[in-house]
Amino acid sequence: MMALTATPSAAELALRPTLETASQPTAYYQWQLQQWRSRMDVPLSRFISEPEQRHALLTRLYHEARLAGLPPELVLALIQVESAFNADAISSAGAVGLMQIMPFWVAELGLPIDDLTEPNRNLRYGCTILAHYLAVERGDFTRALARYNGSLGKTWYPERVLKAWQEHWR
Repeated sequence: MMALTATPSAAELALRPTLETASQPTAYYQWQLQQWRSRMDVPLSRFISEPEQRHALLTRLYHEARLAGLPPELVLALIQVESAFNADAISSAGAVGLMQIMPFWVAELGLPIDDLTEPNRNLRYGCTILAHYLAVERGDFTRALARYNGSLGKTWYPERVLKAWQEHWR
């Protein structure tokens, strides 16, 4: 049996640069992000006038959507329909933030200190939830979006999101 040591072996030390490189976005990913952000900046300017705010939101949204395996443009469409890009939005049902996350999800997925009005946290929750529903519905966007909205069996909400996706974000 091999003994565990606190001192890394030569092989472990050799792997560290590879691990650090793997955890950094690749040049190709950065290029894709830059191209996408450039395409989405003008349509988003209808909702967010401040260029730095648009840049930060688009960067984080792209990252969260890709991490969850979602088309980032779909997430933009969902946010347009849900909150019109108002991070402080609260619905009559109590849904919060950009992606209108119901507070019960904090108990399910997060920590009590999670602030759903914080855009980065809201994007993480929303993309995770939508990706889960998309998996449950085996890639059916209509049914996944209806689940996200709590209107499974009805098509009015998915139709609104898919229309926004088609008309504004593709």
